[in-house]
This record gives sequence, C-alpha cells and structure tokens, in this order.
Amino acid sequence: MEHARPSRTALRVAMRRAAHQLCDARPLVFEDPMAVAILGPHAAEIERTPGRDPANKPRPYSISLRAFLVARSRYAEDLLAQAVQRGVTQYVLLGAGLDTFAHRNPYPGLRVFEVDHPATQLWKRELLGNGPLAAPTNLAYVPVDFERQSLAGQLSVVGFDGSAPTFFAWLGVVPYLTLDAFRATVTFIASQSPGSGLVFDYAQPRSVLSPREQLAYDSLASRVQLAGEAFQLFFTPAQVAAELAAFYDLEDLGSPEINERYFANRRDGLRVIGSAPRIASAWL
Repeated sequence: MEHARPSRTALRVAMRRAAHQLCDARPLVFEDPMAVAILGPHAAEIERTPGRDPANKPRPYSISLRAFLVARSRYAEDLLAQAVQRGVTQYVLLGAGLDTFAHRNPYPGLRVFEVDHPATQLWKRELLGNGPLAAPTNLAYVPVDFERQSLAGQLSVVGFDGSAPTFFAWLGVVPYLTLDAFRATVTFIASQSPGSGLVFDYAQPRSVLSPREQLAYDSLASRVQLAGEAFQLFFTPAQVAAELAAFYDLEDLGSPEINERYFANRRDGLRVIGSAPRIASAWL
C-alpha cells in the first residue's frame, strides 16, 4: 500500500461484505447489519453482483471471492466467541480495514484494538465521523505500519495488557507482507499469555493451482498491483504448520472444509472454489 493513501483493497473487501447483506440468499453466512452504513458515500459503489443486475453475467471467481471473504469473517467471529468463553478479554484486529465488529460487540468485558496503516485508519475514522455509527467506548485505534513499526510498541501506547489472554484476527493482510514482517508478528503473538489465539487467511503459491485458477489469480493479482498493494507472500499448509510450531490445535481450512461448514445446501451458488484461499487458526 502506498504510504499516504488508504487501502483500496480494504474498500473492496468492505463492499463485498456489504453486497453479501444485500444480494445473497438468506440465511446469510455472515450477518453484519452495519456493513453498508460504514461505507458512507462509498455505498453507492457496491459492486454489481450476479443475481442483482439481470444484465450482469455470472462470474464464478467473483462470487467465490465474496464467499471466502464472508466465510473468513464468520470463522473469525465464531472463534472469538469460543475465546471469550475461555476467558479472553482482548480482541486485536490486525489490518482492521472497515471492520464493524467494535460497533456490534456483544461482549461487555471485551476490549477491541483495531490495528491498521495510519492512512487507512484515518480514512475509516473520517467515514465514521460523517456517518450514523456511534464510537464504541471499548475500542482503541492502533496505527501501525507493519513493515516499519513495532506492533508491541504501538499496542502498549493504547493500554494493551500483555498479561491478559488475547485473540488476534489477521484477515486480508498476510499475502501483502514480507516474510520478515509475517514472522515478527507471529513471534509477538506467540509470546502472549496462555489461552490466546490467532486466526488468519493466506493464499497458496500460484505454482500449485490449476491452470484455470492461475488465470483467475493473475487477474486478481494484476488488479491489486495496480492499486499499489501487490501480493508477495504465499504458503502451503505444510509451511504454515512449520511457521506456527509454537502454537497448538492448528486448524487449516481449504475450500472443501469451508464449503461444508458454511455453504452446504445453499441454492444461490455462493461457495468457495479453487485451492488458493485458506484460513488457519491456532492457540497458545
């Protein structure tokens, strides 16, 4: 992402979450009644979605991308609910973008820390300041450039308790990082109190994809590169397991597992296709 500009991919992700609320069949995979409101003036830009515009031809990989984005948010918040039951009192969203959880937080004792690039965070706060959503009292904004600043140092400034069990959601970030930045963050999370947990998504290397999926990947990669946010980090499941050796109860979901859990028996075609996107979670 360019240094002084908010993330364009964060906006596209938020628009797809909003499109899920407006366009997909009930029951929704991920209920977010604030997904449209947080977009403010950008709500008018919500992508045309197959089934909403009769003239719009179905785009399987576009539908799949929307399915994956809402599934990873649902998965993260499902795990957060388990974490709170286990005694977690802090929730850190790494690369929060336009996430709305802090405005829907059903857990009175849970403090939320939104970590993101300073430019993206300023943009989000401006949208909120001009919109209908009230500022939560248990939310702390943490501006961090993952490639240049210390996550631990920035969290400490806003009252993060390093001795309290914490759940970390790291969605839509890992593919844009260097390996050094990824490992520095994993090392920090691994140093947290027992009972802490982590969820993140990642993509497999292009070389392991089918020819058809490689074409879809190339199209998406070119778009994010034009937005100044190029993909650069990929893992296989075996590599993820090695990177998370300090954790236990690793769960790593590919499209078959995601579809069985969240998209079974749907009639609207909403499902994840291909082998590139994966979601992983682990605990301390």
